[in-house]
Amino acid sequence: MASANTPPAAALPPERRGAFQRLYLWTLSLAARPAAQLWLAVVAFVESSFFLIPADVLFVPMALADPRKAYRYALVATAFSTLGGIAGYGLGYFAFDALARPVLAFYGKLAAFEALRACAGPDTTLLLLTTSGLAHLPPIKVVTILAGAVQVGLGFFVISCVLARGARFFALAYLLRRHGPAIRHFIERRLKLIALGGAALLILLYFGLKLLTGSGQLFSC
Repeated sequence: MASANTPPAAALPPERRGAFQRLYLWTLSLAARPAAQLWLAVVAFVESSFFLIPADVLFVPMALADPRKAYRYALVATAFSTLGGIAGYGLGYFAFDALARPVLAFYGKLAAFEALRACAGPDTTLLLLTTSGLAHLPPIKVVTILAGAVQVGLGFFVISCVLARGARFFALAYLLRRHGPAIRHFIERRLKLIALGGAALLILLYFGLKLLTGSGQLFSC
């Protein structure tokens, strides 16, 4: 069963849906390998810049298989997701045309990226980093590359990654450790809706404060 945080195959071009499904199943199979924790680190890292499958797909079955290690897995996923975010930031900052643009084009995210880059200032990008870390909204790889392209401060970028992504992984670890397999259906079917609602509320509060205080621009375009 696909995780709630997995991009639906239906959202991909038809010719790529089969490849996506095979990639998803391969990633899921990594949870049963002896080197699963190493693979979790690898997937969490590459997810932030170019890999299509989120680390949650691997993290959830690993935490269910050994709940005592759930927080350790959350720490690994948070740390390597942040390091991968820094790599994605570097792609946007130093090598957008050479490397980042082809990656975004391959996943069909280039138009969405260009729209965000045209309209999102640095402060709005930090907000998007928070919502993407909590709920993959927008996709993490898009926002990390965007942060580098618009030159968000690296320190603020790293802090936002640690807080937002850490909140997601440690919340999952808590739920899986406390409730075990019984909570899996909720995570796969309902948790993303709650995270999306929280992200939407955060966006509304942010723009509401900007409008009330009249401080700065909502968008740079």
